[in-house]
Parts: sequence; C-alpha cells; structure tokens
Amino acid sequence: MQALVYTPAMQGIGEFDGGKITEQKPIGFPGDGAVVKRVGPLFYWAWATTTDAEGFIGLHPHQAFEIMTYVVEGKAHHGDTLGTNSTVGAGGAQIMQTGTGVSHQEGISANAELFQIWFEPELNEAIKRKPTYRQHEHGEFPIERHAEGFQVKTVIGSNAPIKLVADIRMWDVEVISEAQYQHHISAGYTLTALAIRGQGTWSSSEQSRQPVQFQHKDFIIGAAQNQTMVDIVNTGEDLLRLILIEVPTEVNYPLYRKG
Repeated sequence: MQALVYTPAMQGIGEFDGGKITEQKPIGFPGDGAVVKRVGPLFYWAWATTTDAEGFIGLHPHQAFEIMTYVVEGKAHHGDTLGTNSTVGAGGAQIMQTGTGVSHQEGISANAELFQIWFEPELNEAIKRKPTYRQHEHGEFPIERHAEGFQVKTVIGSNAPIKLVADIRMWDVEVISEAQYQHHISAGYTLTALAIRGQGTWSSSEQSRQPVQFQHKDFIIGAAQNQTMVDIVNTGEDLLRLILIEVPTEVNYPLYRKG
C-alpha cells in the first residue's frame, strides 16, 4: 500500500445560497476541481460549513444513490417529497436511499460543519427500489474509548444503526497528541481518511517508505492488496480527528461514469 495524500488545493470547492454555505470536496463532480472523482462505490464527498448565517438549498431531485448527511457541528434540516420534516444535531446522520426518485431541501444552521456523502449501489437495481429516509442521533452510534489515547465511533457497519446496500464502512476517530490508532484493512479494500482536525502520519504493513505525513484538511487514500494494518499517529499537540471510510477497491457491477 502506498498512501496518497491530496491537499486542499487538490480537492474541489463549491458554494450554495450566495456563499452562506461553502464546501471543500475531497471527491467532486466534474467542474468542482477535485483530483479524485470516486473511490470504488464512494461517489461524492463534500465538507460543508457555514459561518454566522444559516444556509438553505432548495428542493432538488435525486435517484438511485444512497446519500448521507453527517453533522459535526450545528444542525441540519431535511425536508422531502416523502413528507419528511426533520432536524438532526451534532453527531447525528440523515440517510436517503433515493431509489426511484425523491426531491429534498436542506437547511444548515449558523456555525455548522457537516458532510454530504454519496454511495453508489448497483444503480440498475437501486432505481427500482422505493425511496426511504432515516435519521439517527449521536447517542445511537456505538463509541469505543481506549486507554491508549483514542476513541472510535462506528457510523456505518458492524453494530452501527446505518445499513446501506452499498458495501461501506465508516468511522469517526479521535486520537490525542502522540497517541497511535491502528486500523485493519481487508485485502481488496481501500481506506480513505479526511483529517478534519490536527495532523499526523500514516504507515502500513504494506508500505516500504517512511510514514506519510498529513496535515489538517488533507485527504488520504490507501488501497490494500493484502490484509493490512494501518498505523496513524497524532504528531501534533492538538486532537487529531479523522473521518474514515472503507470501500471495496472494485465492485462486481458497472459504476456510473461522471461527465
């Protein structure tokens, strides 16, 4: 495994509602400017923030993709043509399996930080399914705290409440200064990581070079050919916080071609 690091300059950007919502996009659409267009069934990843004003995105349609909003700070409001009208706070998630089609609108509170992430199941099958919406609060997700200096919140996979059709696992990991977190990757899977706080190094049992350094806002991708252990070390004085998403490097169905 050779870890690849994509700095903010290599990621996409976007905005909504006259600039009230700004986005950094580790994985973007054509025209966003992101170097990475997808990682297996991980199709799109936007990191959105607001300042002292609320932001709003009007009603717009989606089909087939599984779309998650994961809130880091603030609140996210969701309304849709299924009749949903709901708000989730920090640590919570909203999930749309858009199936045959649904339209939704989004509101983001002032001083908010959240992700919208799209996952791609087999679209020929997904587009036949009835669209659904589910919401989970922070307290519903399992969190493991370790004496070695890190904690792991499982967002998708294992005993987490979110269940998708696409083969996805996701974690929200915090590591204190100078502590180490180890993550096992199965053969044929790719681990992606977005450093939303702090800085660190990344090395693995497949990696022959010195540990790769990464900074705040960097996006890291590592594909495992064999079973691999990744070592992530917090090299800074502040908390290191990573959003990790693991996906199959290849899937056995055709993937949508972007533009």
